[in-house]
Amino acid sequence: MPIISATNLQKRYGALEAVRGVSFEIESGACVGLLGPNGAGKTTTMRMLMGLTRLSGGELKLFGRPVDGVARERRARIGLVPQDDNLDPDLSVSQNLHIYGRYFCVPEAELSKRVPQLLAFMQLEERGDSRVMQLSGGMKRRLTIARSLIANPDLIILDEPTTGLDPQARVLIWRRLLDLKREGKTLLLTTHYMDEAQRLCDRIIIIDGGEILAEGAPTDLIDRFVKGHVFEVQKPIPDGLLVGPAEYEDIGDSILFYTATPSQFAGGLPAGATYIHRAANLEDVFLRLTGRSLREG
Repeated sequence: MPIISATNLQKRYGALEAVRGVSFEIESGACVGLLGPNGAGKTTTMRMLMGLTRLSGGELKLFGRPVDGVARERRARIGLVPQDDNLDPDLSVSQNLHIYGRYFCVPEAELSKRVPQLLAFMQLEERGDSRVMQLSGGMKRRLTIARSLIANPDLIILDEPTTGLDPQARVLIWRRLLDLKREGKTLLLTTHYMDEAQRLCDRIIIIDGGEILAEGAPTDLIDRFVKGHVFEVQKPIPDGLLVGPAEYEDIGDSILFYTATPSQFAGGLPAGATYIHRAANLEDVFLRLTGRSLREG
């Protein structure tokens, strides 16, 4: 049985269709990335998953039950990492975890073990008695993730877990999320960092305009939409180059060529052509599917 099952999911705000017929399943133990530009419908989809927004149509199940019928004990199986660190600034680091655990009725004896374990897991063991206001941004983020794990959930929903963090903090959180994957936890995350999604996720769902544009493993999406290799050739483009076998995209001062045969393409470039050759990545897929225009919001 899938942990999450969405069938023809819809959400309307008056005449605006924020989500239009989205369907997907997430199996136990998978890490899935829900990606999309601002206004794509991913936040609305996440809010429906968390029971914060009512469906306008379709069906959404968590652990085999309709999302609006998930009892409190089943909600304890879901760990939520919101985009904002909504920690209690009047409590210490340890107290934030204790209070949250009590909300989910975790026994005190279990909390006495879980709190130091989670602080060590997120490298916060020396900060247990510190006030939240004394923590750096990266520490607050790590504490928010630790809090989401206090009831030992099966499903962890992470809304942009590393936004605004320095590289060291990001790498630490990546390592911890990979540890959770190895423990068999199911992860659903949104992120604007394509390298993060490519590194962590078994499967990617790209959404825009309230609809799913593509779904698959990161490597499969790269092979399908950008052929595995990118040549960025500066303008002016040599005569005849645009009629070759490679797919291309004009980005202003240069043209991106997508090819599965980089040696053959490079061999066809005339002497003196200015270009950069690199392996294609998930960001290339994302931009090709959703466009390069800035989105508001």
